[in-house]
Amino acid sequence: MPASATQTLRVAVLADSDTRWKWGSLTANRIAPPHSDISLDGYLLRGRATPTARQLKEVGVTADSLREVTAVEFLRAMESEPYDLLVLSLVGGGVQAMLHGLARAWDGRTKRPVVVTGYVGVVYEKLTDGLLLRHGADLVLANSRQDADRFKAVYDGVGADSDAVTEVALPFLGGDAYTGEHEPYTVVFAVQPSVPDNRRDRTYLLNRAIQHARFHPHREVLLKLRSKPGEHTTHIEELPYQKLAQGTDLPANFRLVYGHMGEVLDRTDLLVTVSSTAALESLHRRIPTVVLTDLGIREGLGNHHFVGSGCLASWDQLDAGYKPVPDGEWVARQGVAAEGSYETAFDAARERITKLLAGDGMPALTPYYTPETAPGYLPGILARHHLGPDGTPLPGAPAADKEPGPVRQIVRRAARGAYRHGVQRVAPVIRRMGEL
Repeated sequence: MPASATQTLRVAVLADSDTRWKWGSLTANRIAPPHSDISLDGYLLRGRATPTARQLKEVGVTADSLREVTAVEFLRAMESEPYDLLVLSLVGGGVQAMLHGLARAWDGRTKRPVVVTGYVGVVYEKLTDGLLLRHGADLVLANSRQDADRFKAVYDGVGADSDAVTEVALPFLGGDAYTGEHEPYTVVFAVQPSVPDNRRDRTYLLNRAIQHARFHPHREVLLKLRSKPGEHTTHIEELPYQKLAQGTDLPANFRLVYGHMGEVLDRTDLLVTVSSTAALESLHRRIPTVVLTDLGIREGLGNHHFVGSGCLASWDQLDAGYKPVPDGEWVARQGVAAEGSYETAFDAARERITKLLAGDGMPALTPYYTPETAPGYLPGILARHHLGPDGTPLPGAPAADKEPGPVRQIVRRAARGAYRHGVQRVAPVIRRMGEL
């Protein structure tokens, strides 16, 4: 159904973690055709990283409805629900499985939703693998000019259609531009769940942040945490900083904080990280930003992505009063849009979606991977989501035919504009035992 100023645009977002829910729901709002009255339904794919109610509240994104589903439940919903736009905000294998499942569910239909996918942040590993797993969507969003060039090169290089690649920007950029130092001057160390991945390095970074607070007693140093112990995010956090800090004599000007990243940035004078996407949020707002080199500049850390940014520095340099100056050309290629072009960054995607919705019909979804092109790879990806090689649900796959029992009853509904209940989560120990 073509979108217009008098019609409601029905949107579905399928996400598998708190970060991807944030990216998917905000992206849906950013790329909706102008003047659309958006009705957004959220679907959370049941798994290890399904967000808790606290995580959803911290993300701060609202929806008209929100429920937890299995892959098969979601595909069945897509057969009957008349959506206009579908955003797949999943890990690459999940996107590929849904593309094949949707191709089967919509077989023979000319009217179907426009399917969009992409990445939640910086793409610094598994570029080719992740891209080919996302091929087949109507739009594959690239968060920057640099990513758009890289994405097209990969698709063209394997003979896959690259027309779906569409340049946008990260959807969660925003907030007021930095105008000057706060009282007290506030340093925020934005930690990551999986980088670095060992106790020694994480303890080192924690101690250096604490040391910085001691060296600068008139500054406030905040350790910005991603999740509470037992919660999972897009990446697994085996060694939470709050556990590493237990028993440590913390200075009065050092605190561990949770909360919405945008609200934390409102009071930030210096953002420090290893390689978090928070660095791009900070650069967008012109907040002084440092990407740490203490552990080296390495692909495994992801900070190699910031080579040429002007933001690379060490804790020693920060202790001595160093202030970074970002490289304008580098920043411009990252989709940060600090110069003020952010509001137009999604125009190309909006135009493509408007054109597709206004057309006579939609072609079938045609992923690059098929049982013919990847017979040793694709079936395993689909089987992880209980789908056969042709996208058909396998016998015994979790279905929506019966209501879950009390432990598995995690479906919650939300009023328009605010969650009524959020989504509750089974204790991590139960999930590890394979109950879900």
